[in-house]
Amino acid sequence: MTGRVISHYEVLEKLGEGGMGVVYKARDQRLNRLVALKFLPNRLIGSKEQVARFEQEARAISALNHPHIATIHDVESVDGERFLVLEYLPGGTLKAKLKKLQAAAEKLSVDQAVSYAIQIGGALAHAHRRGILHRDVKTDNAMLTEEGTVKITDFGLAKLTGGTELTQTGFTVGTATYMSPEQAQGQTADQRSDVFSFGIVLFELVAGDLPFRGQSGMAVLYEIVNSPAPLLSSRRPEAPPRLDEIVRKALEKQPERRYQSMDEAVAELEGLTRDLQAATSTGAQRRAATAAGAIAVLPFANLSADPENEYFSDGLTEDLITALTQVEGLRVVARTSAFQFKGKAYDVREIGRQLSVGSVLEGSVRKAGERVRVTAQLVNVTDGFQLWSERYDREMRDVFAIQDEISRAIVKALKVQLVGAEDRPLIKGCCNNMEAYNLVLKGRYHWNKWTADGFRKGLEFYSQAIAADPHYAPGYAGLADCFNLLGFWGFSPPQEVMPKAKALATKAVELDETNAEAHTALGMVRILYDWDWAGAEPEFRRALELNPGDATTRLGYAMTFLAPAGRMEEAIKLMREARDLDPLSLVINTYLGVLYSFSRQPDKAIRQFEKTLDLDPNFAEAHRSMGWAYHLKGEVAEAIASFERARELGGNTAFILADLAWNYAMLGRTAEAHEQLEKLLALREQTYVSPYSVALVYMGLGDYDRAFEWLEKAYEERSAWLTWMKTGPGFDRVRGDPRFVDLMKRVGVPE
Repeated sequence: MTGRVISHYEVLEKLGEGGMGVVYKARDQRLNRLVALKFLPNRLIGSKEQVARFEQEARAISALNHPHIATIHDVESVDGERFLVLEYLPGGTLKAKLKKLQAAAEKLSVDQAVSYAIQIGGALAHAHRRGILHRDVKTDNAMLTEEGTVKITDFGLAKLTGGTELTQTGFTVGTATYMSPEQAQGQTADQRSDVFSFGIVLFELVAGDLPFRGQSGMAVLYEIVNSPAPLLSSRRPEAPPRLDEIVRKALEKQPERRYQSMDEAVAELEGLTRDLQAATSTGAQRRAATAAGAIAVLPFANLSADPENEYFSDGLTEDLITALTQVEGLRVVARTSAFQFKGKAYDVREIGRQLSVGSVLEGSVRKAGERVRVTAQLVNVTDGFQLWSERYDREMRDVFAIQDEISRAIVKALKVQLVGAEDRPLIKGCCNNMEAYNLVLKGRYHWNKWTADGFRKGLEFYSQAIAADPHYAPGYAGLADCFNLLGFWGFSPPQEVMPKAKALATKAVELDETNAEAHTALGMVRILYDWDWAGAEPEFRRALELNPGDATTRLGYAMTFLAPAGRMEEAIKLMREARDLDPLSLVINTYLGVLYSFSRQPDKAIRQFEKTLDLDPNFAEAHRSMGWAYHLKGEVAEAIASFERARELGGNTAFILADLAWNYAMLGRTAEAHEQLEKLLALREQTYVSPYSVALVYMGLGDYDRAFEWLEKAYEERSAWLTWMKTGPGFDRVRGDPRFVDLMKRVGVPE
């Protein structure tokens, strides 16, 4: 055909071919414009039904006038060849655009995908109002203009309401991967069938692939008729939850449960767009306002000759962070997130973006003998200019004065109002015992590694700090923290370490009632070991009152008290605040996902774990926790894969072995469950393993007598995990057992 002149159209090139026609690009010689010519294939020219369908397409398109429907210019027959003269759209099909993006491992932005869907939906709604069903809605039939807008084409399978049905009942009409269940079964279709196909298109635009897949057309049709559509968020985690709901409703198997019109579906998408735009605008304003009053204190560089002095520069940084949290109206990024940039070359603008701050404090420390030089500069992240800088050469005994001077200079530079009296010091001294201060800094340095070895190394230095100054409250609080976490994580028997934690935290509060860390440590031991629900909460509240900008206290309060008590909304709110204060903390990001899981929101949980793994794909605890979320969602293979990945990264820990065994047991794979259980029991012979972990496996296996035997052992050993009896999914199978009810009462879990 290329090069021929038919009527007054010069055929330039072939654009594409489908079951209902062959399309060519041509030049209209009379009007000197480009057009698309759609020819009825030669094999169909002799079919009266296909000729009638071809003419029906012309009538269908000519009856429509909409900015997102391709225009028909004419219908002609020349020398026995029938063709439609259509508007030429140079941008290609949406399908081609999606394939190009897929090849580059990219996707449409969610906003762009929804915008295309609204245009397509609006065109279909216009056709429906005029009694025309498309019946072949797909991204191949959506063309892009030069301006990037979408126009629907190919009404070859269109049905005119009240017109003659050109397909016999029992025959499928359309493209397999986009058919509605009723089309797939050869049943009568109405506008709700187009709604279903539109739902598939919407899913494809956002996710980048189709919801129903198979190795053959028949396999795809089976999936469409029988299998639930996957959640959009499982393929595109950042998709708004409301968009998930819109897609789900459009893809309902029963027509009466879908949107009853395209107008209704489009209205939902337009409402979503308005809300997202408003949220984006508000969010941008909020972020700008938040950033203006926010600061990140980056780890001060250790320039001392001895690399061992790094604990001192880290400690100085942490003390400045703590001091600045006392300033009203100033949001200070927590240590974990700030320390993500330690030892790295960085652009302050990127730091500002990641941490949502308007300024960063950076500096260096050079310590030699009893002399220390501290340099500090406050930088505006927008333009990189210094707002303030200073150098301090002092004796080591003046370290607290240096920290206070720096803090006040920053406050002045940011023009933020101080809480209380202007002369109130922001930094606390330590009874003038620099040895105790240095030892606490070393203990904190190791504690912050969040490992069993780190906690035990922390114990050594905190113990030395107390020996150096028996009246130094931070030493006792740090020591209590280490014992608490050794017991909580099952690194040591609770009966061995938790009473020590309680005595030390109590002593710290007695020495300094204003020490926030001491109150947090006391709150944790009261709930995790004493099961004193009434006595624990006031300690967490007091800690937040003393240090309102502390992310770690929020983590402890949410995870050890609020969530186990069933106060999930409060727990999630507090954990979100912790994440905002410490946005790069792997622990906080992971446990926000855990709270979503335990409040039975597995999709939200999975999205949160994926965000965590974007920060560090090798964080074993995020993979382990994601396994629980997948299990709650019923996605078995993904759950096992997550637990196995956690084991690869974290080793055969008691938690991972128990989780794997429990998961296998819940699936009825008892042989594999017993295999993991044997490993768990063997590990218990070598090191401490909480009886709760063994009980969990027996609960999964349905061996409730043995499960309660081990739960009683956990009770005797005061296992912290019994506090989760109310909300932990591991207990779901035994909640109705009288023994469970009795045990829950003894642990004191609030009803």
